Amino acid sequence: MAGPAAPVAIVAAMQQELGALLALMPDEQRVRVAGRDFWVGHLHGQPVVAVLSRIGKVAAAVTATVLLERFGVRAIVFTGVAGGLAPGVNVGDVVVATELLQHDMDASPIFPKHEVPLMELSRFAADAAISDALAQVVTNVLRDPVALIGQEGVDEFGLSSPQVHRGLLVSGDRFVSTTAESAALQRELPDALAVEMEGAAVAQVCHDYGVPFAAMRTISDRADDAAHGDFARFVAVVASRYSLALVGAWLATLPALS
Repeated sequence: MAGPAAPVAIVAAMQQELGALLALMPDEQRVRVAGRDFWVGHLHGQPVVAVLSRIGKVAAAVTATVLLERFGVRAIVFTGVAGGLAPGVNVGDVVVATELLQHDMDASPIFPKHEVPLMELSRFAADAAISDALAQVVTNVLRDPVALIGQEGVDEFGLSSPQVHRGLLVSGDRFVSTTAESAALQRELPDALAVEMEGAAVAQVCHDYGVPFAAMRTISDRADDAAHGDFARFVAVVASRYSLALVGAWLATLPALS
């Protein structure tokens, strides 16, 4: 007889997102490893492990490694927020990554800038099948932002017609929050859609283990001088609700497992 199916890992960037997910898990059990709380249970009928990534590339990489080594997850999906870089990537939009890169990786002149030493890679591909499914889910869910977050939230953040974008997501160990920093990243990596602090590290870990990885990020700001707004309120009103709806809709597309 076959054993239980391997779980899917849902990695949240913010505590509010994780809390929203846990509220829908009827049987979550906490397992504490490496100073982190991993919540094992079921969500929309799927076996899952939900966890907070922690902030920064090293912390996120440790979280991913524990998910793979201790819990044997069959895929990792990362959800959180990011700063928009490319023109047209606006607050309330969602980026589904096709590739991920560490914008602050620089071992030049020994290795080309952005290339991870000894890997001959700078860009790590997201899993195409999961990313395709996520992009379709995002497109469907974002058609009615009022149903998702309410009219007050739509009006407060100007989210009348949020869009889905697919492409390069870049990560680094600094919070990009000035127009000068944002412009420099856009010049250096003109195809980068958004910037955050964890995804590329998790993508590298999943590449090493041969496990599928996907990431979707809600745009909370434009990574510029105006990025110091009410971040906590945006996460509570918009990003956490996005995350809950999008993860739930994606899990509902998977074959029933036990």
